[in-house]
Amino acid sequence: MFKGFYTVATGMVSQQRKTEIITNNMANANTPGFKSDQSTIRSFPDMLLSAVGSTNIPTQNKLSAAQLQQIGSVNTGVYLQETLANYTQGSLYETSQSTDVALINGAMPTDEESGEVGTIFFRLEHAEGGEAYTRNGNFTLDGQGYLVNAQGLYVLSDEGERIQLPNDQFTLTEEGNIVVNDELAASLGVSFSANPNTLVKQDNGVYRTIDGTALPSVFEQDGVTFSMKQSYLEGSNVDSAQSMTDLLTAYRAFEANQKVLQAYDKSMEKAVNEIGRV
Repeated sequence: MFKGFYTVATGMVSQQRKTEIITNNMANANTPGFKSDQSTIRSFPDMLLSAVGSTNIPTQNKLSAAQLQQIGSVNTGVYLQETLANYTQGSLYETSQSTDVALINGAMPTDEESGEVGTIFFRLEHAEGGEAYTRNGNFTLDGQGYLVNAQGLYVLSDEGERIQLPNDQFTLTEEGNIVVNDELAASLGVSFSANPNTLVKQDNGVYRTIDGTALPSVFEQDGVTFSMKQSYLEGSNVDSAQSMTDLLTAYRAFEANQKVLQAYDKSMEKAVNEIGRV
């Protein structure tokens, strides 16, 4: 009976966690460059139940031997195995802001070890040191003329340096070259991740590597093509309609587990209050 409690409880916890992930996706449906999270639920290994007993041996001394009778298997519940981000390209929309930049994927090679499709990111200087990465090209100029993202992190050039501009009246080519008064001022830094699932997702659409090492520049990679578009932003890749369907499914699964838990509770109540009196 108590095994049933544990099994149902794990199902409720998993569905609650899944609901939180879907809700977060829907809340960021209008966040530029946001990549939706996907969860996978897996069951714990099944346990084989056996009944231990004894059987009498027809001998003069009336010996007995242990007997093991298999009853069957029982499932021990489920758990949320992992959460992975979906790095597919989001749709573009125009903003009319010269400092907004959309990063557009071209040909992205597949990693031979993991089978994952690689992707590219803007390079940022993290406040704690090292580099960070983002798909959100909602940039602006700070008081000193440095190009920064919405959280104030410096945008880096392809040489790993901060980009300082006289004003926001500049032109950005499809290759990422920033042209001011017909002169090349800098080139936006873009990094390539062969397996983006190894990145750690932080707040506000910022990613970092697990060990803090910098990703390689996209310009050093073979078979990777991309482009940039000024005064545009990449929107979220959240499918609102599908997310709503998944949310209702998770809610119904949680509700079903809740009803089973209530049935177990009533059975235990009868066992304690009625059967226990006999």
